Amino acid sequence: MFSYYFTLGLRSLRRNPALTALMVLTLAIGVAASVSTVTILHVMSSNPIPQKSARLFVPLIDNGPLQGYNRADPLTSDEGNAQSTYIDTINMLKSGYGERRAAMYGIGVAIEPARKDLAVITTQGMAATRDFFAMFDAPFLYGQPWSERDDKAGADVVVLSRDLAEKLFGQVNPVGQRIRMRGQDFQIVGVLNQFQPRPKFFRLVGGPGAFAKEEDVLMPFASAVRHEFGVNGSMACRGKRDAGWQGLLNSECTWIQFFFETSTGAQRGELQSWLDGYTDEQRKLGRLMRHAPNRLFDVMEWLAYRKVVDNDSKLSAWLAFGFLALCLVNTVGLLLAKFSVRAAEVGIRRALGASRRAIFQQFLTETAVVGLAGGLLGLLLAFGALAIIAMQSRQMQVIAQLDLPMLALTFVLALLSALLAGLIPTWRACTITPAIQLKSQ
Repeated sequence: MFSYYFTLGLRSLRRNPALTALMVLTLAIGVAASVSTVTILHVMSSNPIPQKSARLFVPLIDNGPLQGYNRADPLTSDEGNAQSTYIDTINMLKSGYGERRAAMYGIGVAIEPARKDLAVITTQGMAATRDFFAMFDAPFLYGQPWSERDDKAGADVVVLSRDLAEKLFGQVNPVGQRIRMRGQDFQIVGVLNQFQPRPKFFRLVGGPGAFAKEEDVLMPFASAVRHEFGVNGSMACRGKRDAGWQGLLNSECTWIQFFFETSTGAQRGELQSWLDGYTDEQRKLGRLMRHAPNRLFDVMEWLAYRKVVDNDSKLSAWLAFGFLALCLVNTVGLLLAKFSVRAAEVGIRRALGASRRAIFQQFLTETAVVGLAGGLLGLLLAFGALAIIAMQSRQMQVIAQLDLPMLALTFVLALLSALLAGLIPTWRACTITPAIQLKSQ
């Protein structure tokens, strides 16, 4: 019976084509507006590394000065310090705690291509320890990460992004080739294959943004420090700092992002205990005199703490659903008009023995057909809206992408919206008294 009602629903689309087209368009616009907004919110709030997000932790150590500090006052508690000093970074790397430890900071690089047809390429890079690649499941197109020996020695090696490798060498394996930066040759040991988590949770601080393009050059952390590659990102300094690069390394300036990876999420308590013990030892050396509580954030907590999804994005989603509700109200009115002209047909069918349930099923199926048509059109409009949004910036290109869950949501939302809008008109059609309609004929 459903297939029969579905066929009737398809035929009903040809009745009152102008009214039907208006219903489909109204529903499609509401669905497209809500799906486009929810898609952006979905990408911004998605788990970028679900297989281990509960095992990756960012430590937050408050190393601010004691003078003027009031723990109860958020303006002086300095919880906004979300990076680490070089002193703490080295100590945490040497601690051996956890399955892996990764330190990183942004660098700006100028590459001198060997090809004469290419000018100097200025781009963004990152200095990181070797565990970065395994910790964040970075995929390799060619080669592999630098060795542990290279990591400790600060060897002159690099890993390139796929885009930069193809720009410099074409679509060939460049492993073993060299690039020149700051007058120094660096050997290529690997090429990443489109590594761009959404959002880029390991570069929320001191980076170009949670949805910026991937770094083109990655080099060993120790190598960047040895060559004195400056910080391309944010830096917060507390207290006095001696001049020069060594002065930065010895200072209380925070400019390095740090992550721990544990074997299980249940080891969080052990990591917290270790961190508390570490800060107690540092206080004996005259540091960290605020005695502020140390904090740990897993990936999703870190995204929330850094407010990747701000209140404006959430408000936009609610406004979009409000617009969809307004479209549904208009659709209800249009369905009432569409079904009202068929009152005589309903009266005759009821007189011939059709039950109210059969009438309800038929008209609700016809409403579902309208919803499917609105979903198809809404999907096309959503693709167009996201394409326009993606044109605004490089970051929006990363965000404004309709994935399979959102694709399914488009049809489900259109179908449910149409069914919801059709409940009142369908119920009214079922309450038609056959005798009154027959007498009016």
